Amino acid sequence: MRYIEPHGHMVSRTTDDYIKMATAGCACVSEPAFWAGFDRSSVDGFHDYFCQLTDYEPKRAAKFGLAHYSWLCINPKESEDVTLASEVIGIIPKFIDRPNVLGIGEIGLNKNSRNELKVLEMHVDLAARTNELILVHTPHLEDKLKGTRLILDVLKADSRIKPERCIIDHVEEHTVQMVLDRGHWAGMTLYPESKCTGARACDILDNYGHERLWMNSACDWGVSVPLAVPYAALEMRKRGWTAEQIDGVIYGNPIRFMSQSPKFKL
Repeated sequence: MRYIEPHGHMVSRTTDDYIKMATAGCACVSEPAFWAGFDRSSVDGFHDYFCQLTDYEPKRAAKFGLAHYSWLCINPKESEDVTLASEVIGIIPKFIDRPNVLGIGEIGLNKNSRNELKVLEMHVDLAARTNELILVHTPHLEDKLKGTRLILDVLKADSRIKPERCIIDHVEEHTVQMVLDRGHWAGMTLYPESKCTGARACDILDNYGHERLWMNSACDWGVSVPLAVPYAALEMRKRGWTAEQIDGVIYGNPIRFMSQSPKFKL
């Protein structure tokens, strides 16, 4: 089995997780900028974090034969402070040309607040001006449907944004169709306690097809499983998917999306 982990927060994981992922057949990790487990208080904290994502973490992954790519932003969890967010977005262009940066992400909404929407629009403008891919975080639980609609409207309102260059992550059964209908890619996040289980993700694939869909673990500081994608592949095998079909979803689809960036190479 071979697969790509297209959304993993590896700075929050131990080196043992890299070893397990490489042993399971992981060929590449893509890491969106995320919350640090606490709210950072200054732009300097984000500067150091972006250095970690673009310099240190690729070297750590390379020790186990894994390519490492990253995405840059200020996460929705820290977007209530618009002044700080503006300062953070202002330093992203200094990092955007680094060889492992694929785009802007994971941007989006957390509580669907006005400030979060304002910062989302600022990120989308930056992505449009720099012609970067976009990776979007949708809110959890009861806020997901409303938040997804708000995000889709922000993307549609900017005529510079090409839908096929945006992936809307953390989709579930009630949001996947609207994302695909807008021409975007959709990401299914496999969490043991929330979001999608592997079985639910397989149900979505069975019902909506496997074009413009990927699966990821989004492994982070919380309860999450770095090997969630290969575990889901085992569920696909139980359901009668062929090896070629499984490979197309867990390996081919992330390549198709991320290859829209000329920096992405395996």
